[in-house]
Amino acid sequence: MPEEMDLLTEAQEQTYRSLVQLGAARAADVAALSELSHAQATSALGVLLEAGLAVVEPGPDPVYQPLPPDVALGAGLLRRQEALERGRRLMADLHEQYRASSRRRGGEQVAELVVGAEPLRRRLRQVQDMAGRELLWFCRANPVALASGENTAEFDALARGVTCRVVYERESLLVPGVLDNVAECVRHGQLARATQALPVRMLVADRATAVLSLIREPGDAPGPRAAVISNGEMLHALVALFDGHWEAAVPIRVPGGGEHNDGPDEAELYVLSLVVGGVPDKAIASQLGVSRRTVQRRLDRLMSLAGVDTRAGLAYHAARCGWL
Repeated sequence: MPEEMDLLTEAQEQTYRSLVQLGAARAADVAALSELSHAQATSALGVLLEAGLAVVEPGPDPVYQPLPPDVALGAGLLRRQEALERGRRLMADLHEQYRASSRRRGGEQVAELVVGAEPLRRRLRQVQDMAGRELLWFCRANPVALASGENTAEFDALARGVTCRVVYERESLLVPGVLDNVAECVRHGQLARATQALPVRMLVADRATAVLSLIREPGDAPGPRAAVISNGEMLHALVALFDGHWEAAVPIRVPGGGEHNDGPDEAELYVLSLVVGGVPDKAIASQLGVSRRTVQRRLDRLMSLAGVDTRAGLAYHAARCGWL
């Protein structure tokens, strides 16, 4: 397989799928099924042969047969993953060397200033890519750089074993589509909690680097502004700020199916976690695609299980029994 080829082009993918469907076929057969020209199909078949995804029986009109994709494509993808991991480690090592050099120079710079949405998105991606152990997020309403669902770097971090803990502000959970994104992240391994309000927008990586959103002042350049803090008492204070809000926030339970003995099921716990987190019934119903009455029925059942008749009593019981 060529070193630079890790994935197939659209035409090559169509050709391979057609070849799998046909079992054994000539270029003309593949072209007809995949709606490619004869020249495109022939070229794509040549690439599949070189990649180890097909074999050919020579002749005036060669007959091609598909081979399993896992060996051919898997080796290339593994090399790509290893290269990315080496690059991430190199970036982390260089960043640590830069920080150490800055300290030796006696630099008094407390923070690096990032101005503008696109530079801030790039910096957030870099910080997440460098994380080796832990990512901590404060997610407030009205994001200034990354909207809900845009942060693919977090999925990459979760895939390589980084712990991601996120505290969501109540108002951020009211935005249409956000609860679906939160649920997807939690299913991928994110640890999520909700709280009434957060003081800042913030990302902390490995408790060593923080990206802190700044308030624009009159006369500032347009676009969002953020400070990247990599040392000093301010960084320690921001980490402590996160830890305090995390402890006080309510865990968000995402439905995964099944019940916990005779206790609440996952769907009920999801609704309960949102209610305790301050999300109104109407917003929960709208985002989950159910009626408000359905939300209330789930809460009624929870109160029945808890033996209470108020939501305050339900919240107390849920905390005491470890439901959340």
